Amino acid sequence: MVLIIEIENTQFMKTLKLLSFILFGSMLLTSCVAEVIVDEDVFIEESGISLNSLLNSYEIWYVDIERTSGNGEIPFLQKAFTVSFKNGTFYANNNLVGMGSNGNGFGLDVGFYDAYNMTVDIDHDIDGVYRLAVSQLSSNQIEVYDGVTNTSYYLIGYQRSNFDYDAVFYDNIHYFLQEYRTWEKVYTSEFGVLNEFDNENYLKFEYFGAGENFKSSQDQNGLQINDIFYDYTGYYEVNDIVNTFDRKTLTLSYDYLGNEFFKLSVINDSKIELFHPSSETVYEFVGRGRIQFKSSKNGKPTQNETKRHKKADFLKLKSKK
Repeated sequence: MVLIIEIENTQFMKTLKLLSFILFGSMLLTSCVAEVIVDEDVFIEESGISLNSLLNSYEIWYVDIERTSGNGEIPFLQKAFTVSFKNGTFYANNNLVGMGSNGNGFGLDVGFYDAYNMTVDIDHDIDGVYRLAVSQLSSNQIEVYDGVTNTSYYLIGYQRSNFDYDAVFYDNIHYFLQEYRTWEKVYTSEFGVLNEFDNENYLKFEYFGAGENFKSSQDQNGLQINDIFYDYTGYYEVNDIVNTFDRKTLTLSYDYLGNEFFKLSVINDSKIELFHPSSETVYEFVGRGRIQFKSSKNGKPTQNETKRHKKADFLKLKSKK
């Protein structure tokens, strides 16, 4: 019996070929070939790279929320505008305030991840551990699927240098209005016709679907946020202006009191301008009480105090996988 063993190494697998020749007397039996594949880091066939390499090949993954399908939601993806996978740390841009500058564009550190085969385990600081199946749809698009809720999210990969943070900001500006507990009027132009809105000093914007989603107050300026009494309630709506990406319209529909219509401009991350066409008055409002989101659960604040212990426990769990 003659035994020849050849070991061949590649970046993604080791192929062990066993070729044996067995000779019985004068009879030569047909050679037998067996191939055994030992996976080191299973690659995605479409791209020829491992899942971990694919996730790291793009600095920013935009969550295309309009394409979401299924029966439920993954809380931290439902809220995120972008996510990033960086050396085992999971990042997310959940806020429009500071987008592009927070975490050098990556956003907040919100958890940990581990990628293997075609699966990524994400341990989110607030929402817990999710095991998600990943499918590559194109060179820069993936689907992540949660079998528990039968829900899929679609992510598009970008580098920070070619990701349009401004476009995301203005496409979702209604969320920007919700990222402060209240907006306080700090300026009213001297020009313009006197009108009832001159008396409004605070505006509060809440989530769509939460019933009456805006409130206004005529209380005096400078009050503590919790001391503000809101005189009026209603609904608000933000819409595009044709051929103008960085300005919007804002309609405040007061209960029983009619509507107020404005053109909305963003001055900076905490100040907006409202132009009131019917009176030609300009107002400026400053956001107070910034809400720092880490997940979609009611705007819960960051929770960094237990992060070190959580990561140790998570890695210990993964080592037993």
